[in-house]
Amino acid sequence: MASSLLSRQLALSLQQNFRLAAPGSRYVSKVAPQTQLEFEYDGPCMKTQVPGPRSQELTKQLGHIQNVGAINFFCNYEESRGNYLVDVDGNRMLDVYTQISSIPIGYNHPSLMKVIADPNNLSSFVNRPALGILPPENFPEKLADSLLSVAPSGMSRVQTMACGSCSNENAYKAMFIWYRNKERGHNIPSEEDVSSCMINQSPGCPDLSILSFMGGFHGRTMGCLATTHSKAIHKLDVPSFDWPIAPFPKLKYPLEEFVRENAQEESRCLEEVEDLIVKWRRKGKPVAGIVIEPIQAEGGDNHASADFFKKLRNIARKHGCAFHVDEVQTGGGGTGKFWAHEHWGMDDPADIVSFSKKLLTGGYYHKDELQADKAYRIFNTWMGDPSKNLFLAEVLNVIRRENLLHEVACSGKALIQGLYALQAQYPHLLSGARGQGTFCAVDVCDDGTRNSLLLKARDKGVLLGGCGDRSIRFRPALVFKEHHVHMFLNIFNDVLADHN
Repeated sequence: MASSLLSRQLALSLQQNFRLAAPGSRYVSKVAPQTQLEFEYDGPCMKTQVPGPRSQELTKQLGHIQNVGAINFFCNYEESRGNYLVDVDGNRMLDVYTQISSIPIGYNHPSLMKVIADPNNLSSFVNRPALGILPPENFPEKLADSLLSVAPSGMSRVQTMACGSCSNENAYKAMFIWYRNKERGHNIPSEEDVSSCMINQSPGCPDLSILSFMGGFHGRTMGCLATTHSKAIHKLDVPSFDWPIAPFPKLKYPLEEFVRENAQEESRCLEEVEDLIVKWRRKGKPVAGIVIEPIQAEGGDNHASADFFKKLRNIARKHGCAFHVDEVQTGGGGTGKFWAHEHWGMDDPADIVSFSKKLLTGGYYHKDELQADKAYRIFNTWMGDPSKNLFLAEVLNVIRRENLLHEVACSGKALIQGLYALQAQYPHLLSGARGQGTFCAVDVCDDGTRNSLLLKARDKGVLLGGCGDRSIRFRPALVFKEHHVHMFLNIFNDVLADHN
């Protein structure tokens, strides 16, 4: 009975999601044809400033319960569809930020609604298991259908987790365990190891380190925070570790116009990496692993060349460090390839690749040798969520069926060309447009102007995000088509013209 009732409710929801909206916005692009998703709106439609009165009321209510300083507005997710997010005041916005880059194929996608409506899947949604001890019968099969079907080159093992921070935190633990076993020559701890670790002393708690990069962001848990260097507010007042921090290349854009200068900058940073590894080894805090993002996202959408990453990978090998590529934000197709590190053209790109956001679950892929050697060493209660694997499997089906990586490449080309045109038209406001696929960004003259442009764009029906000191980042869903690009560019041009 309950299953039948839920199925009827979901069927009604599906019917509502397939219904076309009434014509909405004056900003519909005339530049690109609309190969419109059948369940999507035709454009933004703004009724109030954002946040509107209902959002303000709800923010006040929630403020009595928790800190609301980061809240932008409250959302009506039932009415949100495709590339459009609707708020509780009825404002409909083109979402080019997608919950900090975590919505893969838009809001309320019919294929995902069908996953929920399938009675065979109900148990996965109702019963959340402690996967580390009591996984469901179909768990290996579902991992093969989802995460293992897109495993990075050279990897056939994956450890699921719940979010990006816990994915990286446990990946760091895996690197430390691997490194200590390599030092011992075996995986049997001594009595001194066992006793000393219980009072946070060496040798059981060894003085190892992880090398990270200035501007990087890897999460807000304790270990991750030691490798996060994007904004001071993330780290303030929290104790941390004495781990090495290397400079990330500060490149000039467009990359193809500054090849010589950028190569010199990358060479400088790589030399510093090697110097730091040697220095920390001499300090008695050897570097067990190197962690890096293919594109520093939170830190300002900072890029480096494929050659830089290839040489960094070789430095890790030379010094016996594990190489951890953090794809939490870059993974899932936004760069035009499923993994951003695929742009490097390497057969053996990493020892560990972490993920979350667009993959709907968290975790990390790893080489065989980084498999935990004993039970409960990499462990928590949930260890992920099997229902997310059901969604991910269907997301991957949609990506393949609709050739969305190709669509992202096409949309990305239109987006970056449009940003080039806008920065040429408004050189006193914009500069440094850059990107891969639709994973793009542009710099603004200063942070105050950047923040003002974000708010003005929002009031005209476009959601964007900031990053770094003064950048705007673009993180649309994979279903963001060329006509959406031109719709955005038209609105953003209006915003820039008004500000001008």
